[in-house]
Amino acid sequence: MGKTIVEKILSIKSGRQVAHGDIVTSKVDFVMVPDAQGPWVIEVFNKLKNQKVFDKDKIGFIIDHYVPCPNASVAAHHDMIRQFCKEYGTRLYESGEGICHRLMFEKGHIYPGGLFIGADSHSCSYGAVSALGTGIGATDAAVAMHFGELWFKVPHSVKVVLEGELKSYVTVKDVALYITGQLRASGALYDALEYHGSGIAALDMEDRFTICNMAVECGAKFGIMPFDKVTEAWCLDKGLDPSGVVHPDETAVYEKELLINLSDVTCSVARPHKVDAYAPVSDVIGVKVDMVLLGTCTNGSLKDLAVAAGLLREHKSTGKVRFLVVPGSKDVYSEAVKAGYINIFLDHGAMILPPGCGPCCGSSAGVPGDGEVVLSTANRNFLGRMGNIKSDIYLSSPLVCAAAVITGEITNPEDVING
Repeated sequence: MGKTIVEKILSIKSGRQVAHGDIVTSKVDFVMVPDAQGPWVIEVFNKLKNQKVFDKDKIGFIIDHYVPCPNASVAAHHDMIRQFCKEYGTRLYESGEGICHRLMFEKGHIYPGGLFIGADSHSCSYGAVSALGTGIGATDAAVAMHFGELWFKVPHSVKVVLEGELKSYVTVKDVALYITGQLRASGALYDALEYHGSGIAALDMEDRFTICNMAVECGAKFGIMPFDKVTEAWCLDKGLDPSGVVHPDETAVYEKELLINLSDVTCSVARPHKVDAYAPVSDVIGVKVDMVLLGTCTNGSLKDLAVAAGLLREHKSTGKVRFLVVPGSKDVYSEAVKAGYINIFLDHGAMILPPGCGPCCGSSAGVPGDGEVVLSTANRNFLGRMGNIKSDIYLSSPLVCAAAVITGEITNPEDVING
């Protein structure tokens, strides 16, 4: 019987041949800890005997969720993280550097064939480079920092086949929302989503990152893109060694298969308060929008900002929408300034926030008011997600968000462009 990508990588990392359902202990290639979990990870670590880290260069703390720091209590937590990193020599990315997943992607900490864990659920993003990435809790992170390995139950794999081409004005965020709508919130519970098909060839690394980022919204443990020429070029640009890449066997067994013709995907949203509440934009046109959030780890790349700026550059806005922009990292922010995107956003009344998770999870900035409607490029719209249980959050693409800034309501971007 052939093996899937997840079975092959976990076989290599555990040093034995494994199949779905097996319990394994596998070596990890990097442990990422954001500030939201950092204090609890450190507390558990301090209870371990013989306190030491397995490899200081393979552990990274990132201050991103509470940025800017909102109060003295959080400031103490940040200082706790800084002291730990200083004591053990682990990597530290300070506030303002960027969102954890984007920094892992940008800084070359992930590579094909590796196993990467993060104390944040959207660590599945790392599958964009044909690696295994998954979110873990504080206890598992602390143990992994000490031993350099962690236990896993080898998951079943779901084969997601992408064929065809996207229509104009449709983006990969629409694809990610469509996949979630098809599988539903628990349709791939503790599975690995393994992406296949000719439609992937046209997706760049940013596109793949967005799709893998949202794999967990179907309950998936991993989301894994195939290794191809696009991945290889990205590795060469980053100076990364792709020799550890694995490919699924032709005889690999999948729990189920989801076939998606990309030409069937339209501009879309996820309605409140569930990510799997998929709807074409045509079903919600005219919904008044009070706030637009552009950015976050899901759609905070330079490409995402460019897409939104391209539409805004050509149109005037009503000025009725509060517009928040969160670049995914300091590097993205810098490049967006050079490209003129930030000035375009400012011309449309935007507030440019520092790279971080603040408004996405309601931790430090951008909390909506009672009864307000938010249109966001983030990955979650749960009740209270942005800090107020009395507001409604719709998820969409950067292009749909830009159209709402212009019109003040949920609008099909095509209507704005052709109107």
